[in-house]
Amino acid sequence: MLKIREFADTGGVLSAIYLLHTDGILKIGSEAASVALPENALAVVMARYGAPFDPDAPIADVASLVLADGRMLRHVRHLAGYDVIARDYLVYEGPEMTPLCALSTTVARALEHLASVYGGRSA
Repeated sequence: MLKIREFADTGGVLSAIYLLHTDGILKIGSEAASVALPENALAVVMARYGAPFDPDAPIADVASLVLADGRMLRHVRHLAGYDVIARDYLVYEGPEMTPLCALSTTVARALEHLASVYGGRSA
């Protein structure tokens, strides 16, 4: 389970959105419930919002999620020289692909939208 977004709900309680990879299916949801994402949803979202990852960037690895076919999604934290607070990013990488990096909240919201549209159906 990989936390990709954390937010305060309407009652001020911290809630989190997670990605899970089980039996070859990528799911998104909370600790209590999750819904399957369409096949290749993560690849499409990362291709749309991601940029090539700079391996020399000063980052702190937070967590990672192993996916199918040797791919991996890493949650990393980066504090740029002009930022006051570190930002969370997701790095999508695997064999024979250029690693892509995008803000974790952007990726999370895009995947949450896809999950709400597809409702767990196979695409």
